Amino acid sequence: MTTDPTRSADPADPAKHPLYPLKRLLEIIAFILIVGGATGLLREWIGWKWLHLFGFFHYVIPTGYEVYGYIVLVVLGLAVGGASETLTRTDKVHR
Repeated sequence: MTTDPTRSADPADPAKHPLYPLKRLLEIIAFILIVGGATGLLREWIGWKWLHLFGFFHYVIPTGYEVYGYIVLVVLGLAVGGASETLTRTDKVHR
């Protein structure tokens, strides 16, 4: 009988799951994308030009498409965050 390396040895402790470091990395990336997109939208809609949190996204978004680009960043951040939640889920059916 072989053991599945993706299953946690202790289901009560998700930090012992082998994919836990990847989950943490994806959560950090999701946070950066969501906050960067939200602050970019605030800068565009409200006009807060002094708001420079994660301002490096300004160089990634094409000129003239700022609002669309920041919306894409927020949606992408939500998708990455959702994907990170499925990595260490223990209620998955293993066959």
